Amino acid sequence: MSQSQDNHQRLIVEQFSRQAVPFAEMPIHSNEDADRLVLETVGIGPDDTVLDIACGPGLITCVMAQVARQVTGIDITPAMIEQARARQQAKGLTNVAWQVGDVMPLSFAAASFSVVFTRYSFHHFLDPKAVLAEMVRVCEPGGKVAVVDVFTTTPEQAAAYNQVEKLRDPSHTRALLIDELTGLFRDAGLSDTKSEFYKLEVELEKILASSFPDPGDADKIRQIFSADIGLNRLGVGAHRKAGAIWFAFPIAILVGKNYTQHCGLH
Repeated sequence: MSQSQDNHQRLIVEQFSRQAVPFAEMPIHSNEDADRLVLETVGIGPDDTVLDIACGPGLITCVMAQVARQVTGIDITPAMIEQARARQQAKGLTNVAWQVGDVMPLSFAAASFSVVFTRYSFHHFLDPKAVLAEMVRVCEPGGKVAVVDVFTTTPEQAAAYNQVEKLRDPSHTRALLIDELTGLFRDAGLSDTKSEFYKLEVELEKILASSFPDPGDADKIRQIFSADIGLNRLGVGAHRKAGAIWFAFPIAILVGKNYTQHCGLH
């Protein structure tokens, strides 16, 4: 692992150790309509064995476990896995396994799962192309690979959005352009790719309360959002409602079929 990768990993663990409880408790991360759309789009069924990478506190992992035969969640942050185990216990789920671990590489044999899934993680990865290749490797032939994440639409919007997100969450790398995301799926050999979209509306102050920006950066974020009302350079539709600033994360669901040939199974 390079020094930059090592430093980035430490930053992720530091940020999400602090965010573990507020992230798990934030209502937008347990949006039933969004969860339903994700499950329908991915097409998870009772025969599926699912791997959820960068699973965080296991929110969508436990939702999938109510439908699938077996689900495994893996995350690099131990505090997130602690939250996930507590959630599993509270829901009485017996078909979920958890692992603290990295995604590069994944510690699973090739073709181990019928569905390999991740949500709200790609904007944290330094090399999303390599992560997607690992997801494809551990997905069985004919299985499905799914990525759910925030996306951007133009280079100008991406630059503005990524700047403010890095202020809010220093472990943010970049939200990929939607064309980049679909291109990654194509380059990874995934086919029959389908996509759906939804938005997660949130009050700025509530998400700042669950984030840990560097000192002084919260005020910079407030200024950027305030200045963006009516302009939408950020692409999140910032607006005022009852005196507060609200905005919506644009989310893409991409699902592709894995028809690649696995070489060098390990």
